[in-house]
Amino acid sequence: MTKFSARVHVLLARDAPTGLIIRRGPSKWACTIGWDRDTDTFAVGQWLHGRIYERRSDLSPDGRHFLYFAMNGRWETESHGSWTALSRTPYLKAIGMWPKGDCWHGGGLFDGNDRYWLDGSYDNPPLCVPSALKRIATWRKSWSYRAVTPTVYDLRLTRDGWTCKGSAGNESHSESAIFEKWIGGIWVLRKHTYAQGKGRIGTVGDFDSHELMNRKTGQRIDGSKWEWADFDRYRLVFVEAGKLFASRFEREGMGPTVELHDFNSMKFEAISSPY
Repeated sequence: MTKFSARVHVLLARDAPTGLIIRRGPSKWACTIGWDRDTDTFAVGQWLHGRIYERRSDLSPDGRHFLYFAMNGRWETESHGSWTALSRTPYLKAIGMWPKGDCWHGGGLFDGNDRYWLDGSYDNPPLCVPSALKRIATWRKSWSYRAVTPTVYDLRLTRDGWTCKGSAGNESHSESAIFEKWIGGIWVLRKHTYAQGKGRIGTVGDFDSHELMNRKTGQRIDGSKWEWADFDRYRLVFVEAGKLFASRFEREGMGPTVELHDFNSMKFEAISSPY
């Protein structure tokens, strides 16, 4: 039986040296992990028997709150089987919870530390609403590189400094796009976001791949196996095969690569939130 690596996605706080890891595996289990980016230490939040949709999730600029969309398929429960929730990082226990009942849209984005927007409509009343945070009705001016409404992921990437360079569909992926972010003056990190297609072996239909390009020399560094990648101050950080790596970035490109953490061996543990 083939053993697959854990699927790992990362959210970086924009105004604080913290992050949140969303780890999936086995396929019906997910957990969250807090990341102190100053010390590169990690703290497990909580586990969920279900799916957390990382492309519909967000982290507040100060890193204190987590907004996510999840599904466990228990349609007869008060969550209606799928829901958007707002929690305190790195935990999943909701301080705001909006039952959805389907997997169309859901999730949302932070527009500041105390303002959030929810994607989609909700026919069911919320189970709880955070008193210290304000929900806004609409997101900022929208755009699209294709003839559909941009996804939460599209909007999150553009808010966080990525520029969409257009669509890149092919026979295997009905929806895909290319995003770019400048690094160190002459280097560009390119992110290919694939959706609704044939994922890599061991992945779902939505996945990313990457490459680094030197606009001056034309040099390219292959990052096609990087599941996630971004620039964290002075270094490139990326995920490959369930592991998080960092490479100090210099004008010449990537320096020595260091493994920060291996998330593959993690197993479920019951953890209570402190709130």
